[in-house]
Amino acid sequence: MAVVKSTYCCQNCGAQHSKWLGQCSSCKEWNTLVEEIIKKPGKSTFGLSHQQLKSNVQLISEIDYQNDPRLELKDNELNRVLGGGVVPGSLILIGGEPGIGKSTLLLQISLMLTNKVLYVSGEESQQQIRRRANRINSKSQNCFILNETNVETILNQINSLNPELLIIDSIQTLQTDIIDSSPGSVSQIKESASQFLKYSKKTNLPIFLVGHITKDGGIAGPKILEHMVDVVLHFEGDRNNIYRILRAKKNRFGSTAEIGIYEMLNSGLREVTNASELLISNNKSPLSGNAIASTIEGIRPIMIEVQALVSSAVYGTPQRSTTGFNSKRLNMLLAVLEKRAGFKLGAKDVFLNITGGIKIEDPAMDLAVVAAILSSNFNLPLKKGICFASEIGLSGELRSVPKIDQRINEAEKLGFKALIVSSNAKISISPKKLKVISFPRIEDVIKILFKEQG
Repeated sequence: MAVVKSTYCCQNCGAQHSKWLGQCSSCKEWNTLVEEIIKKPGKSTFGLSHQQLKSNVQLISEIDYQNDPRLELKDNELNRVLGGGVVPGSLILIGGEPGIGKSTLLLQISLMLTNKVLYVSGEESQQQIRRRANRINSKSQNCFILNETNVETILNQINSLNPELLIIDSIQTLQTDIIDSSPGSVSQIKESASQFLKYSKKTNLPIFLVGHITKDGGIAGPKILEHMVDVVLHFEGDRNNIYRILRAKKNRFGSTAEIGIYEMLNSGLREVTNASELLISNNKSPLSGNAIASTIEGIRPIMIEVQALVSSAVYGTPQRSTTGFNSKRLNMLLAVLEKRAGFKLGAKDVFLNITGGIKIEDPAMDLAVVAAILSSNFNLPLKKGICFASEIGLSGELRSVPKIDQRINEAEKLGFKALIVSSNAKISISPKKLKVISFPRIEDVIKILFKEQG
């Protein structure tokens, strides 16, 4: 006979309490405890044999890992972010805003693979998925679609089909018979993910889980969900922009510094192999307020266009607005300009935009941001063919940035004539067509760039 147990679960952190409290004792949030009924039936093996469920103790030097190579996807961007492909038995969680392209990306992968793939959808019917597949224009004989939300039924279908890759869209729509609560609750999400985790580790089946996000940008459900999985991916971008960025927030099998760039088209997502050429506008006439920064995302150099607009404050209180750049860092750079270079920008509005709708956190963008702001302030365009790669310290000094050689190679490849860096930069190559100019302080750069303004 099944044992029925009632518990109060925090919808914010997943902590369980024996009675209702106004405030969660774990995360200190108010009014987040909801009563949930937990039903514990007899154990189920979901059709797995005793040998598959058995765990053996092995000496670490005797464990054979070479017979389980990574599953290479037909997507170079995703392979790069994952660290070279999908590791057998890994649990991968991908989150992003509604309509950003999570389902489209995973369906593309399913259709391109020659391996047997099971795509489980709890949100769309099989006919809706077929319509999207027709739009992607791919004919696959190895992609199977299952419209189901019950975890036990899904696992039984997996046993009969034996796929080489499983995709769950999404984890918030699933429910298990063990928990007697509605889909999307903390207990349902945690228990459903736990069952897929056990299954993937026992059978070496790689699993992709799609996760919804909250209004704060975090993945919905308990934080333990991100601890349970092996990889956490975030699909970012502006839905009004064509570019999408795939980032790894957690990766047990590779670096978290890599990014993948996609372009959203009517026929699906297209891999962007050379992001620098797409993220720089090809305006023939020079424009004030524009500067080019040489940035690094992981091991990938990218040339980014920075746009700035400086104008008189209309409403008395100056505005500071940024898109794709840290607003606190912008305030710091404006303070450095006023204190170390003597520019009075405290009474002016400053707007900053990183083109392409992407977010960059590389401190090497500091010098390009300052150059764009001063260019807009003087209404004087920068000379064509100049790019920047340097961090700015609080004393106004230019600080060296890592991987300067890769930045130089990318700038030279795209036809830039000069790269302005810190005098402390450790350069080990000699470019043929690019001139590398080094300065110790921000004041020295300003004197060269804006000679007419003194």
